This record gives sequence, C-alpha cells and structure tokens, in this order.
Amino acid sequence: MSFFFSPLESPALRLEWLAGLSKKMLGAGSKNELLDLIDDALSVPEPGGDQAVLEDLARLYRGQVDPVGGVFDQVDRVARKGLPEVWVGDTSVLASDVVSAAGRSATQMMEAFQGCTTVLLTLAEAIGAAQRKDEQGRGQLLEQKKTLGGKDGFLDDLHEDDEEEWDRKNAAHFGSYAADLMHDAVSEAQEATRIAARDLNKWAAEARAGKMETSELTAVDKLMLADTGVAGADTELNEILTAGDLTRASTRMDRLSLDDEMAMERMLANSDSPQERAYLMKALAAGHSVDEIGTFQDKIHGKDPAWLRRHLTPVVTAADSMDDEGLASDGGNNNKDSVTFDGQAWSQGGDGSEGTCVASSTVTSRAMVDPLYALDLTGGPDGQQDDPDAFRQRLVEEQHRLHTEGDGGKKWVGMGPEGQERINDTAVGGATGSDYQRQGLNSDADRRAVLTEVEKSVAQGQPVPVDVSNQKGDAHAMTIIAQEGDMLQVYNPWGTTTWVSEDDFINGHMGKASDSDLPDAYSVYLPR
Repeated sequence: MSFFFSPLESPALRLEWLAGLSKKMLGAGSKNELLDLIDDALSVPEPGGDQAVLEDLARLYRGQVDPVGGVFDQVDRVARKGLPEVWVGDTSVLASDVVSAAGRSATQMMEAFQGCTTVLLTLAEAIGAAQRKDEQGRGQLLEQKKTLGGKDGFLDDLHEDDEEEWDRKNAAHFGSYAADLMHDAVSEAQEATRIAARDLNKWAAEARAGKMETSELTAVDKLMLADTGVAGADTELNEILTAGDLTRASTRMDRLSLDDEMAMERMLANSDSPQERAYLMKALAAGHSVDEIGTFQDKIHGKDPAWLRRHLTPVVTAADSMDDEGLASDGGNNNKDSVTFDGQAWSQGGDGSEGTCVASSTVTSRAMVDPLYALDLTGGPDGQQDDPDAFRQRLVEEQHRLHTEGDGGKKWVGMGPEGQERINDTAVGGATGSDYQRQGLNSDADRRAVLTEVEKSVAQGQPVPVDVSNQKGDAHAMTIIAQEGDMLQVYNPWGTTTWVSEDDFINGHMGKASDSDLPDAYSVYLPR
C-alpha cells in the first residue's frame, strides 16, 4: 500500500523518506513491490517556492538603491559641508553627529537593499534548479512505471521469467537514481532556504533605528542611539544596543508613567557622551526601573567612553577577529581574543580551573545584556572600582551563586540540563524577557536544522548557550553570541572568544572554540 505524504511534513522527514525509498527500490523483490515504492516517491511534494515571484521581489529591492542623487548621495553631501555645533533632538545631540550617523545609516540601508537583492536572486536560482531536478526525477519514475506496466495478479506474481527480472532490476536501478535526484532537490532547496533566511534575518536585525517605534523620542534620538558603538572598536561589530535592546527599550519607554518618562528624558539629555546615553537605554531594555537607572547614571556619569567600555561591555569584537590563523596544537583556533577586565579574565573560577562552565557562561551572558549587572561585577557596590583582584572575587562568587542555584555538582563541577535552563531563564531571560528551552542535537541534520533559530536569536542580541562533548562523555558549556555570514562567534568561559563556521558547528568541529577534545555540539538553549 502506498504511503501518502503529508505536505505538512518537514523537509528533514522528506529527505529521510526518499533516501530510504532509494535503497528499498534496489532491493525490491517483485514488480508489485517496486511499483508501490515508485508511487510512494511520487507522493512526496515537490520543493515549494516560486522562482518568478522571488525574482520580482529582488528587482523591487534593487529599485530602492539609487547611489546617485538618492538619499545616500544627499546625506553624504550635507555631511561633507560641515555643520555648526548645534544641539538637536530631545536628548541633546550634536547636529553634525546626527548627519554623520545618517550617512552611515544610509550606507547600511543601501548595503541591506543590495544584500537582499543578492539573497533573493540566489534563492530564486536555487529553487528553480531544485524544482527542475525534482521534475527530472519524477519524469524518470513515471517512465519506469510505464515500462513496468500494471501490477501483476496473484498467480503472475508467483513467477518471474528472465526478461521480467531484467525489466524489474533495470527499473529499480533507474527508479533509485530518480529518488536520489528528488532527494538532492529537497536537500538543495532546504539548504538554500536556510541560507536565505539566515541572511534576511541578519539584514532585518540591522535595520536598527526602525526598531525603536516609541513616540517619546525624536527620529534624531532614535538614529543616534542605534548608531552608537563602544569606544575604540568597529561600530558595526560592537553596537551598544542590539536589535532586541532597541525593540525592548522602545516598548518599555512607551509604558513609563509621565513622571518616569520625563526623568528618563532628562537623564538622556544630561548624558556626557553618546555611549552614556546608549547604556542608559540598554539598562531600560534590561528591565530596570527608572529609579535604578538614575542610580546607575550617578555611577557612570562623566566617565570617558573607554571607562564605560571596560566596565560595561565584557566582550568587544576586534575587526580582525574573523581572520583565519589556523589551528593551535590543541586543535583550537589560533585566532582567539581574550575577554578580560583590567587583565583579569572573565573565566570560570577566575583562572579556568573550576568546572563551573555553565554558571560562568551564564554570568558573562547576563553581563552582556545588562550593564547594571556588569557594573556590579566590575565596579563593585559604588561602581567606581578598577581593581582586577576585587573583580575576580566578585566574579567567582557570582559564578558559585548561579552554580548552586542550578543544583550544580559538588566541588564546583557539572550541572544538569534542567539547572542550566533554569539559570538562563532567571539570569539572562530575566533581562531579555525570554524563556530558554533546551533542544537536543543528535545528528548533523539536527544541528543544521537549528541554525536558523540560533542565528536569528543572536542577531537580536540574545545569547544562545551551546553544550559540547566527546565520545568519552566529557562535556563543556559555551555560548554563541554573534553571527556574521556563515560564521558564529563563540564565548568560551575559559576566557576567550573565537569564530567557527556553520560547517564546524554542524560537522563536529566545535573544538576550534575550545580544544579538539570537545568537538560535538549536542544541545543548545533557545530563547523563545
């Protein structure tokens, strides 16, 4: 009896089903069995998508880009003229800074439209090619079905002469090849769709100023907040406010009482630098009250941007951090950047010696999304300390607190998945409004399938915990914190960050983020 394939089934199940049919056809013992298998293959839906519609969308995006005489050209001309040092916006920012930010925003917008055009054209071509390959496979199956003729009756099926056997085996060979073509079509369409989703999600996350829909700030203020990066670093890799921060801050701004709204605007207007202003909004995005943010500003007001970077942004991404410098003798990447405060690493146990990798990853993740929490660790109760030894003591105490909260093992070693999920919910989800859920990864296919969700989360600024292991049962917890193209940035609580490729994540080469003894990603925790 033929299997009727539901169009609602996942591409992964289609791949598994077609691979199984290909093998079964080669082993079919009768014409009737082979005919049933061919019908089963024909019941699988063809790869979805409309190549022409995708190409039309690409042309629409391309039409938005006009480098000569368009928005980019106009803003660029104004920026080069020079402006008087006048203040604009509710939060008092320099007009010259605004025009520079508008120029960068226009450039990013043009790059986004061009990028989306390329993504859609590439997807259209891939979908068309997959559908043609699928059509070729179906045509071959129909041809073999016609060659075999109708099903044999009971008596006919009891005996098969040499010619009938030849026809059956020949049809089985070509049928198996046809099922393989259909399998490849599904696989190629699935991968093309995943890559397109990854890139479009990234472009969407980078449409930054539009994330702030609040009516309580002017367009100028929104633009400047979205454009501000940490001091002395590549801005596009180190914006203070992530896409998720901008959205949450906007929502929370709209929910403030009139008194709180006015207090928040005064704090923004009185800030001494764009960075100070951005950290105040990041604190609002992390769920803090206006009173708490006021106390926070008292601690950071007047500090230079380098001080703010050191105390409030644990991870700063270097422009050359994605350079491929090969592997060290332990199998890890040579190109790793240290995550430190005044020379003291953000590492488990302070020196990497304890087994508190889960708690330590969670502490650093929380510090990345919540500047008040970061300052409590780096600056102490008054927020003014610059002492690496005192920081280490506070860091380890906090790691131990979360390790205990997550029912971690004795002697500061190990934590189960329930505890890991719980402390990420309270520590990180408490700031971002997310509920973390564990997803097991039992195969390369599982890891490939989860990538889109992982990359969408980190594009929004929500860290994704990832657990790695080896065949001996040793395990380690790290965190995926960013994505650029087909590369994932990983924080290792041994005190470093590095970049691994999607293929590394999928195919068991995660040792590049730690060492070769820990190659396999076996679970992630996704913020919902």
